[in-house]
Parts: sequence; C-alpha cells; structure tokens
Amino acid sequence: MVPWDAPEEFPLAVVVFGQGAKGAFHYLVPQDLTGAASPGKRLVVPFGRGNRERIGYCVDVLWRAGDKGRYKSVCRVLDERSLLSPAMLQLTAWIADRYLCDWGQVLDAVVPASVRRQAGSRWRVFIRAAVSRGQFESLELTTKQCRVLEVLLESDRLWDPNELAAVSGCKLGVVQHLIRKGWIQKESVRIRTRNREESGFAPKPAFVLTEEQRAARDAILQVLRSGKHGTVLLQGVTGSGKTEVYIQVIEEVVSYGRQAVVLVPEISLTPQTLDRFRSRFAHVAVLHSHLTDTERARQWEWIASGQVQVVVGARSAIFAPTPHLGLIVLDEEHETSFKQEETPRYHARDVALQRARLENVPLVLGSATPSLESWHAAQRGEYTLVKLSRRIEDRPLPAVRTIDLRRPPGKRGEKGAITRRLDAAVRQALDDGGQVILLLNRRGFATHIQCPRCGYVARCPDCDIALIHHRSEATAVCHYCDYRTPTPARCPECHFDGIHFGGLGTERLEAEIRARYPGVACLRMDADTMRSRGSHEKALDAFRRGEFQILLGTQMIAKGLDFPNVTLVGVINADTALHFPDFRAAERTFQLVTQVAGRTGRGERGGEVWVQTFDPENPAILAAVRHDYDAFSAWEIPNRRSMHYPPFTQLIRFVVQGVRQETARLVAQALAERIQQAWASGPTESAAFRLLGPAPAPLHKLRGRYRYHFQIQTSVGEQLRGMIRTVLDEARFPEGVACTVDVDPIDML
Repeated sequence: MVPWDAPEEFPLAVVVFGQGAKGAFHYLVPQDLTGAASPGKRLVVPFGRGNRERIGYCVDVLWRAGDKGRYKSVCRVLDERSLLSPAMLQLTAWIADRYLCDWGQVLDAVVPASVRRQAGSRWRVFIRAAVSRGQFESLELTTKQCRVLEVLLESDRLWDPNELAAVSGCKLGVVQHLIRKGWIQKESVRIRTRNREESGFAPKPAFVLTEEQRAARDAILQVLRSGKHGTVLLQGVTGSGKTEVYIQVIEEVVSYGRQAVVLVPEISLTPQTLDRFRSRFAHVAVLHSHLTDTERARQWEWIASGQVQVVVGARSAIFAPTPHLGLIVLDEEHETSFKQEETPRYHARDVALQRARLENVPLVLGSATPSLESWHAAQRGEYTLVKLSRRIEDRPLPAVRTIDLRRPPGKRGEKGAITRRLDAAVRQALDDGGQVILLLNRRGFATHIQCPRCGYVARCPDCDIALIHHRSEATAVCHYCDYRTPTPARCPECHFDGIHFGGLGTERLEAEIRARYPGVACLRMDADTMRSRGSHEKALDAFRRGEFQILLGTQMIAKGLDFPNVTLVGVINADTALHFPDFRAAERTFQLVTQVAGRTGRGERGGEVWVQTFDPENPAILAAVRHDYDAFSAWEIPNRRSMHYPPFTQLIRFVVQGVRQETARLVAQALAERIQQAWASGPTESAAFRLLGPAPAPLHKLRGRYRYHFQIQTSVGEQLRGMIRTVLDEARFPEGVACTVDVDPIDML
C-alpha cells in the first residue's frame, strides 16, 4: 500500500556515449518524450558544463523519486524505433565486460555508422491540413482550394504536394497558395529508399543427403526442436557437404517463421555462399565490409523488419538485428579473421556463443580443422560433436605429397619457387585439362631489399620491419603502416648498383608462372589485386568458368571454395607461419595446409596436392599430409596444457606503446607490477595466475611508436578481468603513451 505522502516517481534515461566519456549518465525524460525515450534508441542530451549537445545510447529507463532538479533533461529522441533489442543490449554489455572496453565503444561497433547516419534516406517535404473541418467551412475559398482541403481532411495522413495536386485536380500553385495562407502546413520527414525486392524466386530442390549428413542434420535438429540453447561442433572433412547440412537445418528454422545468421570468415567466400543460399531461400541479406554505406543501411533495415530469412556475412554479421533469431551458424569456425583486431577486440565465435545463449537458440560451429578451443570443449562434453568423415559420393581425399626444400651440402638449389617435381605435376594437370591452385601466403614481389656489398636493408622509417618490393608499382611498401617509397635502383648508402631483391611473394610467383607456362591464363588473388568492389566475385567466377587455368594467391584462396575442375594444389612454402613467435603457429600451419588441400579432388577426376617445405618431419605438416586432425590434436593438446596456454587458460595480452622507447618500457613495467600486486592482495590463489614479460614486442616499432608487451595466463578469467579493469581505471598514462588490452589474443606480433 502506497502512503499518501509518497514522493512522485519520474523516469530517468541511462545514457552511455560512444567516445570521450566513460560510464553511464542519468537524464530526466520530459513528459512529452516519456513514451519515445526507450532502451535501444539514441538520445540527444546536454553534456558538460557548457551543456553541449551530444548523442548517446539509451540503455535503460529507471523510475526514481526525489529532486528532479538534480538532473538535466533529454533534448530529443533520434530514432523512431530501437536500434538494439533487449538481448542485444545484454550482449553488448557482456562484450564490454569480457573484452575490457567501454560499453559505448561496443555500441558504436554494433550499430554501423551508416545506420547511425541514416545512409540511403533523404528528407522529403509532406503537407497536412492546418485547419479543422469547422474552420474550413468559414473560410473564403475557391472551388479548387476547397477540393484540396477536402482531400486533406478526408484522409488523416501526410501528402506529397504533387500527389495532392493530382488527386485534387488542380495545379501545384493552388497548394502553394494554401501553404502561404497558413491553412496547410509543411512537415519534413526522412524517407528511406526501398530495398531491392527479389521476384520470381524458384527454389532449387534439396540434395539427397548421405547417411552421415542425415545423422548430422538430425543431431542439430534435435537441439533445435528442444527449444533450448545448445552448441554443435560439426567437424567435416573438406568436401563432405557441411553447407547442405546447414541449409536443410535452416529450412526447418524458416518454416517456424524464424531467422538464421550464417557467418563466413572471408569476403571471398561470401559470393559463393550467397549463391547457394539464394538458390534455396527467397529472402537472403548480406553484411560485409565491401558494401557501400547505403547498401549496409538498407540491408540492416531489411533484416530488422523481420522479412529476411537468412543473413549471410562476415564477422560483424553476428550483430545482425534479427527480431526472430532461430539459429546461428559459424562456418570455418577456426579462422582467425573472426577475431577483430581493433577495439572492441571481440571474437565472433565467442560472441555468437553468448548471443545464442541469451536468445536461447542453437549454435552450429563447422570446420574440417576445428580450433583447439572448440575441440577441447567438445571433448569435455560442453559441445555436441558431430563428424562427417567422408566426402560426397565417397570421393577420396586427395593424395598429399611433400617436397623437401632442404638441399645437401654442395648441391645447387633449384631455380625459382617451383621445384622440378611440382613443375612436372603442374604440366601434367594442365595437359589433362585440369586447373591448378598455387598457395603462397606472402604478398609482393620480394620480401626484402638488400645491398650485397654493404649489407644495407631497406626498412620502414616508422616500423621495425623490412620493406616489401612491389615490382608492378616500382615501389617499396610497408605492409603494416602502408609507407611507400620508390624502389631504389642502387644502394642508397654505398651506391652499389647490384642491389638484391630477396624472398618470394605472390607477385614474383606470378611472373615465374607466366614465364614457365606461356599461353596459360593465370589469375592472382591477394590484397593487392582484390581491392576494387566486387573483385573477389568476378575473379572466382572467371576461374570457375575456366577462363584461367592457374589460380595463385594468399590464404584467401585456401578456404571453402569449391572448384570441381581443380586437379592439383601446390603449396609453394608451407613454413611461412610455422616458426612465428606464436603458440598457435603449428595449428595455423596444419589448418592452412589441410584447407588448401581440400580445394582439389572435388570432381569426378580426383586430384593431388604437393607441399613444398623445409620441415617435412614437423608433426603439423605430417598430420596435414595425412588429413589426420586427431593426430594433430593429440600432439598439440599436451603442449598447450604443459605451457598453460588456451584452451586450458585464458590469455590476456597488454601492449604499451609510446613515441619514446624508455617511457614505453617503464610504463609497461609499472603496469605489470601494479596488476601483479593487485592479484597478490586478492583472495584467489596465486597458482591460477602467470605473468610473462614485459619485453619488446616482436614488432618492436610500429607506425612510429615503440611497443612493449606482457601477457597473463589465468584459469579464473572473470575475477582477473575485474581486477584489471580496476587497475586500468586508476591508471594515468603519460602523454603520448597508450595501452591496448587484448583478451583472447590471436595476433601475437
């Protein structure tokens, strides 16, 4: 029972800002905005002593009693409907907590800038009557003016001036005269242009599933029909038909009136995946970084309308505003591109898992080479493990052979990047009418420029790294900061004109291929050739049509692509990432070789793979050659456990960078000591905590700033993250020094 003298309650909007102000702020919601100011919308509010207007996100509305005068009032509401659902607000709060960043930064990342700017829409002027019917009868009007007002009063809606004039049977001048008189009022409304409507859709029939595929589909459907969240790890060898399993599960999801989100790791995979889904579903939306602002905003609004059945996209598509989410699929879940390398540094796989939990829907993780984190979770029973061990139509996995690049003392090495054995295999494949894929995970023509007389090496002035020679542009380029300078014709220090271009990149490999196989059409796919809009789709379509016989490129050609006429895959150097200072180096090498090997043998003609390597006895190479994931995981898991690396601990990496080297080093050391002291004074046993460093980062200087890093391994990540946040909130860094915190890092350079 409420006492008579109880103070009146009033609404307060809880607002967070994208940049410049940490934490949440409370604003009074005026009476005329009480219904409009709701969680998930953006509000314009006064901020600071000068009450400068700023845009923030409303994350909650609270009712409080007390002195209203303590609070500033909301100025206006920007959005007609919420940009973020309650579940998405919960998800963004979780991301901010897990990845140690500000909630507003997460919200800015989740709601695309094009949506915030309302790209693809424009202001239009409409009109409505400014007088009532009683006033209208007392006015002195001509017949045409009378007709215009009658039309307006008969229909209580906004009218386009030209449309109103046409319906009223008069000229636009009559309408404009009524506006000048004040009897009609103008109103500006932001109108979005319509999405492209898909018409004439004729779905292709479903494929007949193999026994293994049916078992996999039924296992996922069992989770779906339970009405509860569950995670299924679908481990299927390359070419086993994982995509068809996804599609048939999604068909049931769509039959319930629900939506599915399908994530793929590379833009190059998006066109092929889109084609497959659009052949089976009438309304498929796409979200990836190559969309224009207008396209992204239109797709976002279309998805939010609930009309879309399937959303296909790269990492950020996990935030698609699906109002009726029924399933999330992460294809090639092991891929490192699912990790964002700028704030908020989230991993789409972990975000997908949390979103699936919040919205109580199944999550399917698919891969031929699952991440060891997902594999370990499945082994512990946290995920349901489903396997596809055979290819479609029982086609055999391709035979994989290694070519030892080591040479005995005194023996001359082979000229060029392609050995005699690989060259013979390429010629045989081409003679038989097959296509060839060659993988080299290095861009450019030469990986370093060096003077053989004085030892000079062309280096980036802002980064601690050698410049890459790009012959087509006659330019030396830094692949980290994009510094560019003309390639020197002679040594800048001793002026020797025999400067040496060493190392091998895709541009150099392309030149060698064109010289070795004249008349054979060759296509290169890497970050240098795939810059223009739609270039991935055009290139892959041309290769699929047979316009090119050889496709060479970086890792973007190694994943998920299906070309039945490819009968040979060659890995030019399997060791490019094997000896990186990264505990995941062996895992990445195994995954890359296994995945690119899977691009062949998908047709009736079969295929083979040749892997050139300086380390043919390495367990990762041996396991990839045998297509043996179990052997690789059995070798690598004990290494991770003994060294306290994921999946047995959580890893948090700190990178302190500054213009002055010594300042950066001292700040990194002080921060590491402060975190260690906070941990030692806490209630948790120190056995769950291990700090490594600080030390110079592998890339010690980057973009003109010196970098020191240290990392923490812990089995109690939630407690540690809370402690770290407290330390960071209290920390005051010198001018010119910044600290990056990366939870669950992928890039260790």
